[in-house]
Amino acid sequence: MDSAALLPDMDVSTSPRRVTILGATGSVGGSTLDLIARNPNAYEVVALTANTNAAALAELAIEHGAALAVVADESCYAELKNALTGSGIEAAAGSPALVEAASRPADWIMAAICGAAGLQSTFAAARQGTNLAFANKECLVSAGDVFMKTVAAAQTSLLPVDSEHSAAFQAIDNSPSESIERIVLTASGGPFRTWSLERLAQAKLADALKHPNWTMGRKITIDSATMMNKGLELIEAYHLFPVEHDQLDVLVHPQSIIHCLVEYSDGSVLAQMSSPDMRTPIAYSLAWPRRMWAPTERLNLAQLGELTFEAPDETRFKALRIAREALAKGGSASTVLNAANEVFVAAFLKEEISFLSISDCVEATMEEAERGLGGQVATTLDDVLEIDKEARVLAERQLELVA
Repeated sequence: MDSAALLPDMDVSTSPRRVTILGATGSVGGSTLDLIARNPNAYEVVALTANTNAAALAELAIEHGAALAVVADESCYAELKNALTGSGIEAAAGSPALVEAASRPADWIMAAICGAAGLQSTFAAARQGTNLAFANKECLVSAGDVFMKTVAAAQTSLLPVDSEHSAAFQAIDNSPSESIERIVLTASGGPFRTWSLERLAQAKLADALKHPNWTMGRKITIDSATMMNKGLELIEAYHLFPVEHDQLDVLVHPQSIIHCLVEYSDGSVLAQMSSPDMRTPIAYSLAWPRRMWAPTERLNLAQLGELTFEAPDETRFKALRIAREALAKGGSASTVLNAANEVFVAAFLKEEISFLSISDCVEATMEEAERGLGGQVATTLDDVLEIDKEARVLAERQLELVA
């Protein structure tokens, strides 16, 4: 796949760029709005959405002059509407309203709704044929082939926001696909990088939420602790870039300064470096194809002193291996992987299962799905959603056995 074909030249205008943020109250949404607030004349906010936090959403909508605010949970509609009284901002609620927000004409859309819950709205945004920045990795993990066909058909410019994929995007630029030998995503190793398997068996929720470098939402922080996040990112990279699955690798880099390395056929390795701050990749996507100033800490390599690397341990962090296997299997495997992982991470966040049980249960669900769902291949979003639903049923059954 030629990734350049997915990135048509954008008409750079001097008028404000119309933006929509799906998931405005999360960490990525907050960082995006921080950048927009620093350049208020450059952007016009079309729509902001949130899951349940109506009060925060209303405050952000008023602060940034949004035309529309949408809360996914319909029970929160009254609170949102009351908070917006007199503002002139339209209020709406529910899944159809999220899709409608994503479909409103915009020059740039941030898809930052966590989990499979963001699939329908992100697909709606992709159909616009605009600039789609995305932090919703589930679109590529659960629905990669279907999503990329949608993006290509609409000639949408797909702008990755995960730091690793943004780094690869920058390092590859317009390089021909045949010159790329390998893409290496880096991983911090999370809070448990040096923990033994025996100690991991005793890991508590509070331990898992203490990420050493990044400030993120609870779900992605747990994914980082299990290293499932890096496995999901491998699947993303497979769909985003012109490589096969065996050209993708992971390297643990505790300092989180180098975010990706791209190896070329002449022996060159290009790496993108920056301080661990999501505003760097968000700024790159927000201003693309230009660059903009961002209030991030500048690197001082002399002060850092050294950058270290190590191979990931797939014995202690088996989630990475499970994700690799799902990518190699193809079919519905990655859809099941994502659905199961969401179920078991949610259970761990409620302290219903142990830390190591997350990966163990995902693997058990994958095995059960292989027997029950076979090699189903999704050709539409509805297919993806049905497989996702069936996988969650299997995961809930597995949860009953261990919770």
